[in-house]
Amino acid sequence: MAKLRTIFVCSACGGRTPKWLGKCPECGEWGTLVEEVVREEVPRARVLSASSTRPTPLSEIDFGDGERRVSIGIGELDRVLGGGLVEGSAILIGGDPGIGKSTLVLQAATRLAGKVGKVIYVSGEESPMQIKMRAARLGIDARDIYVYPEPEVGCIMGEVQNASPSLVIIDSIQTVYSSEIPSSPGTVTQVRDSCSRLVGLAKEKGFAIILVGHVTKEGAIAGPKLLEHMVDTVLYFEGEKGHPFRILRAVKNRFGPTSEIGVFEMRGDGLHEVKSPSALFLAERRKESPGSVIIAAIEGTRPLLLEVQALVSTSILANPRRTAIGADAMRLALLVAVMEKVFGVVLHDKDIFLNVAGGLSVSEPAADLGIVASIYSSVANLPVAEDTVVIGEVGLGGEVRAVSACEIRVREAKKMGFKRAIVPAGNIKSLSGCGIDIIGVKKADEAFKGLF
Repeated sequence: MAKLRTIFVCSACGGRTPKWLGKCPECGEWGTLVEEVVREEVPRARVLSASSTRPTPLSEIDFGDGERRVSIGIGELDRVLGGGLVEGSAILIGGDPGIGKSTLVLQAATRLAGKVGKVIYVSGEESPMQIKMRAARLGIDARDIYVYPEPEVGCIMGEVQNASPSLVIIDSIQTVYSSEIPSSPGTVTQVRDSCSRLVGLAKEKGFAIILVGHVTKEGAIAGPKLLEHMVDTVLYFEGEKGHPFRILRAVKNRFGPTSEIGVFEMRGDGLHEVKSPSALFLAERRKESPGSVIIAAIEGTRPLLLEVQALVSTSILANPRRTAIGADAMRLALLVAVMEKVFGVVLHDKDIFLNVAGGLSVSEPAADLGIVASIYSSVANLPVAEDTVVIGEVGLGGEVRAVSACEIRVREAKKMGFKRAIVPAGNIKSLSGCGIDIIGVKKADEAFKGLF
């Protein structure tokens, strides 16, 4: 006979321990063990059973027609997914509350309903009336979308098997539970079990499934990390408060490139694609403004022109402030140290504020030279020429190192009307015929002469 007992499960890795500990012994995270009640089955004798399948040589596996991919019809979403939705794939979408996850999946369901057939929208948080109100606001009236307000995973699987849909949307996976497990919905055990059963059914029956997930206060998808390993694609929906722009970023994709992004603008009638993000981020740029420099970043396979703004002022504090929004604060501190040590720019008594305009975060080293140039521009109170883009990584010795995909960055700058690019000397050979003036630099101080 089964009996109930209490265990503690790590919300980060899913590890189990019989008593509460401050630190998870499996992954080392602090404060992640949560109490759960589980049913303990009486152990039975282990029996070896023969499987109906046998190992097959890879060369003999029939690939058929290859992966069957369907274009959703939302260009930015198709780009992030690698060209469209693959049949039998499992997609996990996470993001902050109110960022637009439910709006995005409802708009995607509308486009797909007319192409692939029936779509089942399983809602564990909203009533059918609330979903209908959102659909009316978005101008959606799709007859092939069926709303199913049921959180029990057994009922969901039974309905899906009977309906034979082409797409199933679960909003959200943290609200789905199994009545066979005594713990409450949203716990590690419930989320892991529900996700495993739903994804397994999708693989077996060949329909695509989209799981909407909550995020923690740190921004990671709530539940065990195992959740992200179970699915084929993990997407994060990002956006800064006060900005209407949303970034959809792929951090895992078995059917396409990772780190690809899609850019959307949130309006009253839903999410709209931004097909030229560079023009959007540069639309409100103040020309001839000290501290403003245009850099060329790469997100996935997409080049983006972004404005880096720096404000340097005399500090009255014993420890001057170093604040970075949209850039790595540690990287900023490193570049400031290089400017003081190598180039003799006095910054030890200055407050430095750095901002990437538009709400996008940049982490790649190719933005280093642009950050250094913006700080120097603010210190010297000299504006950078408005038709110049800056590209390059800065080393600890002040040297400018070559960056990847420099030709793609420069061609994007030319398309946006820029006439000059300051790039690492190591990239010049690959830039012949780009139709733009190229200035190659080996050290960061050489860039200052060409900027002002």
